[in-house]
Amino acid sequence: MVKRRALLAAAGGLLLLFAGLPRGLSWDYEGHRLVNQLALASLPADFHSFVRTPETQERVTFLSGEPDRWRNTPDLPLKHFNSPDHYFDFEDLQPLDLKPANLSHFRYEFLAQLANARTAHPKRFPPIDPAKDADHTRALIGLLPWTITEYYAKLKSQFSYLKAYEADGTPEEIANAQQNIIYTMGVMGHFVGDGAQPLHTTRHHHGWVGPNPRGFATNYSFHAWIDGGFFEKAGLNRAELLGRVRPAKPLWPAEPKTTHADVFPEVVIFLVDQHQMVEPLYELQQKGLLSGEGDVGKQGRAFLAGQMLKAAQFLGDLWLTASEQTTPDGYLRAQLAKRKATRDNPTPVH
Repeated sequence: MVKRRALLAAAGGLLLLFAGLPRGLSWDYEGHRLVNQLALASLPADFHSFVRTPETQERVTFLSGEPDRWRNTPDLPLKHFNSPDHYFDFEDLQPLDLKPANLSHFRYEFLAQLANARTAHPKRFPPIDPAKDADHTRALIGLLPWTITEYYAKLKSQFSYLKAYEADGTPEEIANAQQNIIYTMGVMGHFVGDGAQPLHTTRHHHGWVGPNPRGFATNYSFHAWIDGGFFEKAGLNRAELLGRVRPAKPLWPAEPKTTHADVFPEVVIFLVDQHQMVEPLYELQQKGLLSGEGDVGKQGRAFLAGQMLKAAQFLGDLWLTASEQTTPDGYLRAQLAKRKATRDNPTPVH
């Protein structure tokens, strides 16, 4: 980990020459673990019992690092698919004539809007060097809002079919459905954690780029320092933050059930709020408050703790809401009922 940060710092001067650089990791693994741990602690005592076991909680915590492990692959199709899921550069909506409030709720519809804008107004967008775009992501501005929304929808589906299997399934089917929920909860936590790292909501993700009247830091290694070096120096830990975690609350009331409530606007609001923290983060660096050491580091440490808590609270709320907002899986229940009827009343053999 230290070696990786050192290499990033050494390469910073050269890499900064291009604003659309590949994106770095967000919160090193320890930070993502902490977000998932705090979110688990926010869940009510009557949340699904299989999620409460120590083994499951460790699994959910371990999976917080999974999407970053995918990024270590040399396979370009996976890089192309996975990398944009980790960020969204809100400033880059302006050339598209879009605002956060009127974003399409559908991933591919948004990508079509992006492609159409680049075709209609090519001068609004910097040219892309093919030699620096092996994974074909430089034309994108990120897909994080859709990623979180889609994982939420997957989790709702999984809670729904778990209910069907609990009613008429086998023990093996129930166990498999539970494992699917655990996996989705853990991986989903990574992307919510990404959203609370302000540098994942801005084009200024590896130091300030373009006009810089306030003289903010331009060094490429700034991102890596926030993700890992600062986190390590600040020494944040689960025990310290547990007392500040409020109980998870559903985004909408369970009764009357809002079965088709759309989480996308809630996700966008969360990310816009984190985007508002970009300049305050750069201001802390400018004032020398991100050392993570002694009294001078207290303000920066409080900032970091606050972002971790924001991620954990929103994640816990999303998990709880997905559980409460499930709709019956009518097709699966009908199929299971047919299977049960066949087993209870087998066709006689003549």
